Amino acid sequence: MTNTKTYIKEWQQALQNEISYLKKYGGNKESVTNGRLLSKDVLFTYYFDTSGSLRIPVGSAIRLEWGGLKTKGRVLSSEGKGVILALEKYLGDLISEAFLLHDPWELLEHLIERFDEIKKNKSKRLRVKRLMDPSMEAKHPTEKIKSNVHELILRSKYNPVTFVWGPPGTGKTHTLARVTANKYFQEKRVLVLSHSNQAVDVLIGEISAFIKKQDRFREGDVLRYGTNTGEALGSHTGITTNQLIEKLDPELSKQKELLIVERRNLKQDLARSFSQRDSNDLLEIETKIARILDKVRQKELELLKEALIVGTTLAKAASDSAIYEKDYDLVILDEASMAYVPQAAYAATLGKRVIICGDFKQLPPIASSRDSLVTKWLKEDVFHRAGVTTWVSEATLHPHLFLLKEQRRMHPDISAFTNRYIYQSLVTDHETVFRNRNEIVARPPFPERASILLDTSYTGAHCINEKGTNSRINPWQLLLSFQLIHEAYLGGATSIGYVTPYRAQANLMQLLLEELYQEERLNADIIAATVHKFQGSERDVMIFDTVDSAPQTRAGMLLIGKDSERLINVAITRTRGKFIHVSNEAFIRGHVYRDKTLRQLVDHQVSHKQRITTKEIGSWIKNQHPNLQWMHARKLEYVFQDILEAKSTIVLSLPEGTILTAEWRKQLVNRQSQIKLVVISNDDWQELDANQLVYQAFPFPFLIIDERLCWLGMPLEGARQVEPPYVAARLESKTMSEYLLGQVLNREK
Repeated sequence: MTNTKTYIKEWQQALQNEISYLKKYGGNKESVTNGRLLSKDVLFTYYFDTSGSLRIPVGSAIRLEWGGLKTKGRVLSSEGKGVILALEKYLGDLISEAFLLHDPWELLEHLIERFDEIKKNKSKRLRVKRLMDPSMEAKHPTEKIKSNVHELILRSKYNPVTFVWGPPGTGKTHTLARVTANKYFQEKRVLVLSHSNQAVDVLIGEISAFIKKQDRFREGDVLRYGTNTGEALGSHTGITTNQLIEKLDPELSKQKELLIVERRNLKQDLARSFSQRDSNDLLEIETKIARILDKVRQKELELLKEALIVGTTLAKAASDSAIYEKDYDLVILDEASMAYVPQAAYAATLGKRVIICGDFKQLPPIASSRDSLVTKWLKEDVFHRAGVTTWVSEATLHPHLFLLKEQRRMHPDISAFTNRYIYQSLVTDHETVFRNRNEIVARPPFPERASILLDTSYTGAHCINEKGTNSRINPWQLLLSFQLIHEAYLGGATSIGYVTPYRAQANLMQLLLEELYQEERLNADIIAATVHKFQGSERDVMIFDTVDSAPQTRAGMLLIGKDSERLINVAITRTRGKFIHVSNEAFIRGHVYRDKTLRQLVDHQVSHKQRITTKEIGSWIKNQHPNLQWMHARKLEYVFQDILEAKSTIVLSLPEGTILTAEWRKQLVNRQSQIKLVVISNDDWQELDANQLVYQAFPFPFLIIDERLCWLGMPLEGARQVEPPYVAARLESKTMSEYLLGQVLNREK
């Protein structure tokens, strides 16, 4: 059994090792331009233009790099497209362009400091011990339990530590809000924490709404503490510090707003033309704002003293003495599976009782260093490290683990897989979920079907590694997924998600949507992201693109590695009504073992007759997008017409062994004289009279005309592992054309 002091020592070392790694290799790098010296007092104050809002908290430590020069500093002001920095070194009066580096290691440093204090506090050390070794007897009276909410109320009353396992859609927020409200009605002090602002907002909003519905809400009792509150609290009044200060001291709020507007206007003036007078005025305004913010801070402290329920982030709780110097009756840590173990342990020290809530079957926390202590304590969640998950593998629950068992999010055809394979049949569907999701299921694409495997087997070798990264892209599956988004949108879906394990593929879809689907995204909630970024959100229709296919010789570690079960679980469970899995069944059967989650998902979908093959492409594509048309690859009149109308360049990819027909050779050789032809192939294509031959192997054929028009699957003679029906895609997209050219031309051999 590990000693509590040993835990703390290892946590502090793990945090320090992660900080060292981030300082050496990390750094969110932002370009800043037009730097102007504002003053040189003790520190050197500079104003810089930025391309957008940096969202770096005021007071944050930063580094600035300009050529070979580097200096440390702090952010004095960050708003709109301008930032004011206090730097330790003088870099000249004018700086054309520099790089601003910021990483949140200060948050980890605060946590290390808090553990120095915890070492000296016996009761806090005991709280850590109970969390990490929850072997004490469960003392809540089981015979009195009336409901999930009631059980959690009893558990949190009689036991110092309660772990809540909340699989997706099982009412975690609903349950936690009602437990918090129960404590509130008893005049208990509750601290609500999470790693993300969004999660805190959602839970505090639900708590506030429930208490108001009971007509027992007193303004000031429920407080969302912190500045980064979002849309989730837009409809709630009287719970954020800004809302309450505006009501209590309208004059102070008005002064603050006027100064912020004045500062914004001055920054715009500075961005247009620099003047010493404007810079002096700006520094004066910053001083006034600092004084106002100091008064606001005092008001916030008064509000905190009175509040019974306080919601804030783990980072704020570790850095703000107004939080960590108080003791609470109950601490609730939400989304705990995404928090570092030391963060969860720190949260537990802040209250007499703690509820640790999350889903250890979803993605673990993220850390950068490969150090062994970092891997042990910052890359796995507290459920695993406290030993409560070991019982689950034996299909039983730890005495202090409370499972929310009924899911209400996914249509049963979707949850059938996760309930059985991920949650060992411990989770079931609520009786209402089938009825509640039928409206979404009824819509295109694939009407009346909730779970679909769109199988891309034998459509070509399209999966390549992105140049310069280890990430993968698959343009063929990307375009099929774009078509699915288009069909879903025209079918009436207003909530659509595209998710993939690979950052490169997610970024490419995001660019394509920005180029071709801007107007549609104003009318509907359509988002493309990696699985990691999607955790915590949900959509009516989810498209999961696994990307992997030939010519790759093995599946990526994201899909078969240690955390692959969790990644795939997140991808599936974001869905409310229609889950479309875009995947190459033949590749997965050939390269993924039967016990891996991805293989189990494919086998499950095939055995439940959820597979749609390429042969059926003509039946489900109902709406050709103006910029994306699908057609038979043997029908050449359209591609030849595009070649005829080319203005400047034709780039042609001909994989090794391609034998072009006389028809193709004639069209290319007889092109207009001003048209530059670039051929990418390991074969010698002198006969095409090309202006440039790029000798390299590329796995699939394509044609790019004038860097704006892309044909995938043409010429068919260059395709490998392709079976009928032979389909080609014609895409008018500068984004895709330039991206593919960037991958091919000057590509390392």
